[in-house]
Order: sequence, then structure tokens, then C-alpha cells
Amino acid sequence: MATRLCSCTLPLLLLLLALKQSPLHASDTLTTNQQLSGNQKLISQDGSFALGFFQPAGSNGKWYIGIWYNKIPEQTSVWAANRETNDRNFVVLVNHSKSPIRSTNIKNNTAVSSTVAVLLNNGNLLVRHESNTSAVLWQSFDDITDTWLPGNKLSHNKKTGIVKRMTSWKDRGDPTPGMFSIGLDPKGSTQYVLLWNSSVVYWASGNWTGNSFIGVPELSPTNSYPNSGYTFQFVDNDEETYFTYTVKSDVQIFTRAIIDVSGLFQAFVWMEAAQAWVTFFTQPKAKCSVYGMCGESSMCSENAASSCSCLKGFTENNPNNWILNDNTAGCRRNVPLKCVNNSTVTKQDRFYLINNVKLPDSADIVNAANIHDCELICLSNCSCTAYSHNGTCLVWHDHLMNLQDSAGGSSDRIFIRLDASEIPNSGTKKWWIMCIIIGGFIILSLGITIVYFLYKRSRICSINQGDGPLISFKYSDLQFLTRNFSERLGAGSFGTVFKGVLPDTTTVAVKKLEGFRQGEKQFRAEVSTIGNIQHMNLIRLLGFCSEGAKRLLVYEYMPNGSLDKHLFDSGSVTLSWKIKHQISVGIAKGLAYLHEECRDCIIHCDIKPQNILLDASFIPKVADFGLAKLLGRDFSRVLTSMRGTIGYLAPEWISGEAITTKADVFSYGMMLFEIISGRRNLEHRETSMETFFPMLVARKLLEGEVPGLLVEGLINGADERELERACKVACWCVQGNESSRPTMGEIVKILEGVIDVDMPPVPRYLEVLAEGSENVKFFSYEATK
Repeated sequence: MATRLCSCTLPLLLLLLALKQSPLHASDTLTTNQQLSGNQKLISQDGSFALGFFQPAGSNGKWYIGIWYNKIPEQTSVWAANRETNDRNFVVLVNHSKSPIRSTNIKNNTAVSSTVAVLLNNGNLLVRHESNTSAVLWQSFDDITDTWLPGNKLSHNKKTGIVKRMTSWKDRGDPTPGMFSIGLDPKGSTQYVLLWNSSVVYWASGNWTGNSFIGVPELSPTNSYPNSGYTFQFVDNDEETYFTYTVKSDVQIFTRAIIDVSGLFQAFVWMEAAQAWVTFFTQPKAKCSVYGMCGESSMCSENAASSCSCLKGFTENNPNNWILNDNTAGCRRNVPLKCVNNSTVTKQDRFYLINNVKLPDSADIVNAANIHDCELICLSNCSCTAYSHNGTCLVWHDHLMNLQDSAGGSSDRIFIRLDASEIPNSGTKKWWIMCIIIGGFIILSLGITIVYFLYKRSRICSINQGDGPLISFKYSDLQFLTRNFSERLGAGSFGTVFKGVLPDTTTVAVKKLEGFRQGEKQFRAEVSTIGNIQHMNLIRLLGFCSEGAKRLLVYEYMPNGSLDKHLFDSGSVTLSWKIKHQISVGIAKGLAYLHEECRDCIIHCDIKPQNILLDASFIPKVADFGLAKLLGRDFSRVLTSMRGTIGYLAPEWISGEAITTKADVFSYGMMLFEIISGRRNLEHRETSMETFFPMLVARKLLEGEVPGLLVEGLINGADERELERACKVACWCVQGNESSRPTMGEIVKILEGVIDVDMPPVPRYLEVLAEGSENVKFFSYEATK
């Protein structure tokens, strides 16, 4: 352990060591009679953060002391001690000899015995007086490293001129200050700037307008991204200027902003479901605009899978860092140039041409009549590494920095100087070209063959996985995504639905199931089945949560809400007949898919307007499969307990008979009456229509007076033939004998006019309902038994 302590510098502000040995247990406070060693650590009161020894990936066995997230399995440091080389308030003790090898005094000559170090729940480490909590001598938030936590400030002190900025690590395994930093403009403007080597500005936020930064409107206090639990604040007063952000206390999330070793300023949120940090903000968005991100002798390509690549004849300086996406060390030559002195034009060096590039920085302009003279000028100087000629001769000496692939946006070209052995002769080059052409033809033929067989196999209904497997969310994830369930979309018998926003700005609907008594294993099995069902008229399930007694489902969001609002709410836009017909056919197609096309027949059991959602184009999506039961192909019926919604229940529900897909057909028919009329079937109010509407439809069909429905003004702009077909379908669907009802597949064909259907008899069930409210009460009572 002595070696470990000696190999890193420990701040007194973090490690208050005394000669007396006293073991440290899990605590947020370090006093003068305690020591921190080995795997011991301070832990904040709520357990969010820890302080102790850590070993970054790629550190080559070196240990550092710092602060990291304690509840996250992927070790993520937020602060590292003594990144600079100065000796500000530090003491290091050898564990066995107990003799200091370096020490200085805390400011104001404060007695060590009167101070304690406390790790707060926000990740800030305070050194303060033991008896006076307000007497803070030092805090890690004032010694910001590469990470910006909620509650901390990026500031400019107007009196002292000190700019508190974030500075990247040197590389992935070394917290020493790197080349990139972000802070308020040291020139005094109200904008934030990203700097390379504390001198070159490669991105600026634009000045503060009073509500947002010109170049970053999403970070305004009124438009907090991603419209969730964040609050941003910009303050400009006589003392200082600063920008800060906080997370609402009722939202349990971990979030951080960093200046990465690649020079990108990024913000992350921890997603429990993915067990990973998810990026929701990055600047600059064009990675290649980061100065020196790819280092020397490399090419930056904005649209390539890997942004940085070494030039021909060069190899990564630090391959391990490149694997960790840290390219700032750049590339080195494979073969040194043969140039001996500046007076001799050597034939050992040649030039490699790269077309369509944005030229590197720091070029020198020289006089040359043509491109040949420009080449000779470069060859005559051993420090010349490249040249370009486009009417003007440009040469580069020693370093090539910020060479970019313009992806066709520029006609500039550059000649890179290499040893002759790095450039193959023309014969070899032609041979390689032929190999590439032949190989490409073989790969293309193979690809076409594979695509053909994949297409043949893709016509399997129920194995379609959509956009990927279901996501198993943690409850805390859904709290964050829904802003602690603050925006309610609607509620039903089995739960309430809330609006949520994923980190990629995708809007979702989160349903909290209430009174759900299924065990976790059964719940996951049914959810898995639902997740594998993919059809344009069925709502898509994206994920779920099963945590303790909590059961939640995450669906795609439907901007036009549920069908019942558009049919029954007076404030909603009246649906045209064209839209109503589209909705009727779409619902039928969705149910036909469930009943007839999937590997396992699925009965929905609760078809009603509240369970039909509409997308932006009013395409219907059948939703809420919470009541669905699976039927194997070898079984035609299944007994189930009484469920469903009054007004849509088939007679067999009430009589206790076995339920088949024809129960859904009955419910669809009752709903179709409501789609046609725009009013509830069991609604009791004073209107000009004295007859129960489904019964009115049945009678007018028999009398051949369907156009009379149009006279009543119930159907605006209706096609008379489509209306008659819909009325016939509704009446056939609600026949008391289930064998008389059509299948959903037949209903689709009838509504689309593919097949015709006979005139239906007046359903006995409608006659009973039409006789009066007492019968309605009877059916309601029986249905709830």
C-alpha cells in the first residue's frame, strides 16, 4: 500500500491524515483521526458519489484519487485530485513510516484538527470547520476538472478576471490537463468558447440574448433539453458572469457534462435500461471543426464510421488511445524521409496525392511559377512535409494539422511527402485495381443472392421484430422520461397514460397499470408476445417496466390521441366521413391480423373507441392488449373471467359462455355504430332522435332508407354506398348468434367493396337495449357480476 500512496499526490483537502491509525468505514465525512487507504472510500449521504482511489482504463497501472458515481456499475469519474503540477495545499504520507514527504499549509493557517472533509450528495467535496458548517475553506466545485455537474458554475469573476473553465484529460487514462477547454470568453463577451491549447477558438456558443445563447437555443431556461427535469440559468451581475444548470429534486437521474479528450463538449444521462451513458447534447456538431481532434498527419472525415484516420504512410502514435476514440496523439511516419540536407533534391522521397480536401492549417506561401516548381521547392527543404498548388504554391513544414476530407465540397488537393518505398509503382497499382474490381463484382453478386433469400424469408408474420427487442426500463428511467409522470394523456379502467420523451427526442406514451396482479414471469411472457406483434394498425410496444409491484408499458406516441375524443368531445375537430371510413377499415385490418394472421390467435377482449389511437394522419392503431388472451391453433375457444366494457360486451360474456374472436367482432360492431353517428350508443340526452341509434340503423336498412341517416345530418360528406356497407357490417357484427357474425377478414373486404353482403336481420340484442334504461341497467349489473 505504501507504493500506491507514494505514486500519486493526495490533496490535504481530500485526505486529512493523522499519525494515529483509525479505520474508515462507509461515511461522507473524513476527520483528522481517520485515514483513507486501499479500497476505503467516502460515500455521500444518499450514496450517489464516492471518493477514493481509482484506476482509469488505459492508465497503465497508475492510481489516482478522485470522485466518481457510486451507484453506476460503469466507473465514471467526475473529479481527479491535483491535475496540475503545482503544490497547492497538499500533504502526502507514507503509510508505514508515517512521515510526510510533501506538505504545505491550508489557507489562513487553519489548524488541521479543526477541519473535516465532507462529500455532498451533488458530488462536491467540502473542506470546512468541524463546528461551523458555513465556514467552507475549499470545495472541489471550485477546482473543476473535465466534468460539469448540476449545481456547479462555469464562471468569469469580473473583479479578479479569473475564468473557471473545464479542461479535458490528456488522454483516456491520464487526468493531467489536456489540450481542450471550455469556459466563458476571456475577452469579456457573454458567450462560451471551446479552446485548443488555451489559444485557438474552434467553437463559440454565441452571446447570451437574455433567454438563450445565439448558437445553442436548446439550452435556454424556457426550452430546457430534452423538455424534462433540467433547468438552465445564466447570471450576469457586477461581481461575476456564470452559467449553471440543475436537476429538479423530484427527478432521480444522473447527468453530467464533459469536455472530452476529443475536444467535444457533451452532456450525458445515465439510462438504467441500457446500462450506459446516453448522449443528448454535443457541440460542435461537426466533429472535424474541433482543432487538433485527430492530431498530426491524419485525416478527419465527417461522414466516415471513424472520424479520424492516419494518412497513407503513417501509423497511430498511441494505438491503445485510438481504440478508446482518443486520436489527439496523431500519427507517425512508417518510414523516415531520406532527405539528408536542404541543398540536395533527393530522389528517395515522392509525393502521394489526396483530392477534395480542406487544406491543413499553418501553410506558408512561396513563389512558384507552376506545380512542378512548387514540388521542387518542397523537396529542397527537409522540413517540408506537403505542398499544394492551385494558382498559389502552399507548403507545410514539420506538422500537418486539421486536414479534412471535404466530401466533394472542395476541389483542393494536397501532395503528402513520403519515402519512395511507401508508394508502389504503377504496375503494382494496376494489379491492385484489377483485384479490387474483380473482388467487388464477386461481393456484389453474393450480396444480391443473400438479399434475395432474406426477402423470401421475411414474409413470416409473427417473427417480425420491428426496430429491435423490447427495452426493460427501470422505474427511475420512466420517472425521468415522463418528468415524474407530470403530463397525463388519459386514463382507463386499467391504468393511466403519461407523455414521455426519450433522450433521442422520440416522444412515447407510458402506461402505468393499476390493480395488476400478474406475477412478473407471466407479465414478461405476455409483454414479450405483444412486443413481437407488428402491424401498421396495431400500436407498437417499445418497452416495459416490471419492478416490484410496479407494471408499466411504453408505447409509441400517437399525436391525435384516442378515437373517443374525436367522436364525443364537442371541442374536437369533427371527423369527415372519409376519415371515419379510413379509421373503420384500419381497425378491422388490425383485428384481422390478430385473429387470423399471427402464429397464435389473439382476442383483444376490450374493443372500444378509448382503445383506438390515431397518429398524425389519423391512421388508427388498436391499443391496450392488457386484456388479450392467446389461443393456440389447436383450440377454438377459451373460457375467461368477465371483463370488457359495458356497451360493447357480446351476449356470450353475460351468459358465461366461452369467448371466441366473435366477441371482438361484436364489440367492433357496437363501436362502428358510434363511428357512424358520432355519439355514444348508451348516451341519454335530449335530442331530435327519439330512437336508439343502432336500432334506427337496423330499421332503416330494412326499409331501404339509409339515405335518411344523411338527412339527419349525422354523416357529413358521406359516400352513400360506403355508408350502407358500414351500416350492414355493424348490424351483422352485433347478431346474438356468434356464428352469424362475419370474421374480421370478411369485414375488411365488405367495407372496401370487394365482396357484397346480404341485408341483416334486426339483432335481438339491439331490440332489448332499445326498450329502455331498465334493460341497460340489467345488462350493466349482469356484466359486473
